[in-house]
Amino acid sequence: MSQLRRYFTKGNTYFITNVTFNRMRILVEHIDLLHQAIAKQQEAVPFDLIAWMVLPDHFHAVIDPINHDLSDLLQRIKLSFSTTFRKRAGWKSGRVWQLRFWDHVIRDQEDMNAHLNYIHYNPVKHGFAKSPFVYPHSSAQQFLKEGFYLPNWGAQDDVVMDGDFGE
Repeated sequence: MSQLRRYFTKGNTYFITNVTFNRMRILVEHIDLLHQAIAKQQEAVPFDLIAWMVLPDHFHAVIDPINHDLSDLLQRIKLSFSTTFRKRAGWKSGRVWQLRFWDHVIRDQEDMNAHLNYIHYNPVKHGFAKSPFVYPHSSAQQFLKEGFYLPNWGAQDDVVMDGDFGE
């Protein structure tokens, strides 16, 4: 397998996508384990989780790793989730995640806004909700509460997403 080289410099914020192995639909059912894995790593290696959204087989996030290596951080989160998931599921071994992850360096505020919108609209896009704000596994409700969105933003068929978002 080739060695993937990622471009990291301090101060960058990233949009990331992680997908389960063979798109197993396990993340929402075991969302508590994913939240625990993220919290555990935030305690060990502080980072800012700016926005997030979890569907059954993948999740998107905007992360500022602060001064830490993004690959190492995501490896830690995925390993922590995998370990506790395997115990819960009674697996002795087996892959839980696809190898690697998709990342994009956020370039400016316009790029940030496009990726935040993509993350929050994703449950509607995939048919899990009619509005981003009723989907429970997302930071959309917090963004609404803080005034970043109007209550009718992203209602079914209101938003068109153009761009490369790593899905």
